[in-house]
Amino acid sequence: VQLQASGGGLVQPGGSLRLSCAASGSIFSINDVGWYRQAPGKQRELVATITSGGNTNYADSVKGRFTISRDNAKNTVYLQMNSLKPEDTAVYYCNAHIVVATTNMLQYSYWGQGTLVTVSS
Repeated sequence: VQLQASGGGLVQPGGSLRLSCAASGSIFSINDVGWYRQAPGKQRELVATITSGGNTNYADSVKGRFTISRDNAKNTVYLQMNSLKPEDTAVYYCNAHIVVATTNMLQYSYWGQGTLVTVSS
């Protein structure tokens, strides 16, 4: 199983980006998925989460600006980021709890490789 995060880039303050986190491999089901970010010199922090049922939760710093969603048919979770601020600059990582389609059907935690978001004029 692999997670591929994409969609980062350079954007001006007030702009928007959409990040994608695509899972591939022997997947039976994808449970909770979260987006995290780590700015230079800071600890990794939780940005948003979404459950298998679609319930969402957000960090206070992004409420009203970011939206997490999922497309179960595509095994993909998105993070729509609007009204971006310079303080949103960070490497964004996705984390997914995936039940692997093997005999044991165990759940594992996987991390994507990170995608850099830079908000600057």
